[in-house]
Amino acid sequence: MPHVHVGAAHGSPDPPMSKAAMKYLLVRPKVPAPLDPNFCPVVLAKKNYMKKVGGSPFTLEWALPRLDGCARGKLPVLADSHEDIDASIHLAGVCIQEMIWQRSASELLLFGPPKICEAMQKAFSPEGKYAFEVKTMPKVCGTPSQPFPVRIVSSASDLPVPKDKKQVCGKDASGCRLAFDLGKSDIKTVAVKDNEVLYSKETEWDVTNPDPQYHYDAIMDALKLAKAALPKVDAIGGSATGTISADNEATWCDIFPNVPPDVYKEKVIDIFKRLAKELAGDVPLKVINDGEVTALAAYQKIKKGNIMGISMGSSEGAGYANKDGHLMGWINELCYLRLDLNPKAPTDPWSKGAHTGLSHLYLGQRGATKLAVKGGVDVPDHYKFSDPEMRTIKHEHHAQCLKLIQKAMTDPEKKEQCSKIYETCGVYLGYALGQYCEFYDIDHVMILGRVSKGDGGDIILDTAKKVLQEEFPDHANIEFHTADDHFKGVGQCIAAAALPEIK
Repeated sequence: MPHVHVGAAHGSPDPPMSKAAMKYLLVRPKVPAPLDPNFCPVVLAKKNYMKKVGGSPFTLEWALPRLDGCARGKLPVLADSHEDIDASIHLAGVCIQEMIWQRSASELLLFGPPKICEAMQKAFSPEGKYAFEVKTMPKVCGTPSQPFPVRIVSSASDLPVPKDKKQVCGKDASGCRLAFDLGKSDIKTVAVKDNEVLYSKETEWDVTNPDPQYHYDAIMDALKLAKAALPKVDAIGGSATGTISADNEATWCDIFPNVPPDVYKEKVIDIFKRLAKELAGDVPLKVINDGEVTALAAYQKIKKGNIMGISMGSSEGAGYANKDGHLMGWINELCYLRLDLNPKAPTDPWSKGAHTGLSHLYLGQRGATKLAVKGGVDVPDHYKFSDPEMRTIKHEHHAQCLKLIQKAMTDPEKKEQCSKIYETCGVYLGYALGQYCEFYDIDHVMILGRVSKGDGGDIILDTAKKVLQEEFPDHANIEFHTADDHFKGVGQCIAAAALPEIK
């Protein structure tokens, strides 16, 4: 698979992995990915590293404060003078980056051996390896003009204590409600009356368009069609990728990636409130992150908590609801997590080529489409992963390529080889769940999204279960859940409809 760099606007691409890091962190999985034989799961890297370094007397600790909470983490590390110290430096960066995209952060505080702390301070600088996170987190936190400080403290007691703020959302879609889910390929809309869906539709759109009026009109046109199915509108719920404020502001949404920052501030921040006002006046409105709605949809479907909802759509949308069906107050942008440490893993267009092995290219439709040729699917040249158009943030080609994959699954002569695409995605999912279980108490997993539709979805789940059984036996009792194909396509919208409370 080519090592694709699509630009480095957010800093230099990941530097080559050192021999020391390779020695500690590259591990072959027990369940190999049939079409991605060099897949090296991050979760296995951590396990192997801990076997070798877990007894070290040296520890790196960090804190990631945010507006309404704080995340804490720590990692045993090799001595600053150890010849393999780069293995600790490499994994520390991966772990901090992972936690940033789970929780968000307004700054990074470090305590530990001087050399590794200084290495992290350099890595998480505007010119460092994690410049993408440093430049993006202020936007995620709603403070785009603020820097992302990285400080080394003199004592572990100087690190703030961990803190989370649970969020309770509505779960009853009584009355007449509209809802939308803004994905990277399409706009999903539903009309719901007393918890029954009267109308649902998916409308493709171009998220790369730099004109915010295009986005406003596309969403409005889709919602007007849904509105026509209702006698009135009592409330509007919605979901979108990125960070949505408690006041329904689009603080940072990567479905508007090409809107200039000054225009974004003027025309996009309040886009949901303007849409609701024009569409239905002063009715209750609630918009949250799409991954969170995935979790709520899952909770409403099975009526059980400790559930991870994963939407395998244009990218990975993920969310988590605790045992009571409440949200954790985390951003859960798991599509930005590193899943693969293969030094030749592909880059993605969202981080502008700064990272390799991010979930964007593993658990969404690109996890499948990048393997189309290897899976024996006949696709035109411009749908092949090597084509430059397949390595941009545009989703249209990937959506069409996925349709060709699904069609090949119905061809008896192609199904055997094509099934390996879904087996490979199942391997990705299984090891991703092993990684997620380090931070979430997961008893149930619901899989949604177009990649999971049809027979291919069954193969993904069966393979993921095999990974858990063979590699993570402590989590082999996780129950997988799916819904019918219609629910997979618009399940998030149905849950979104219940978000606002009608007074």
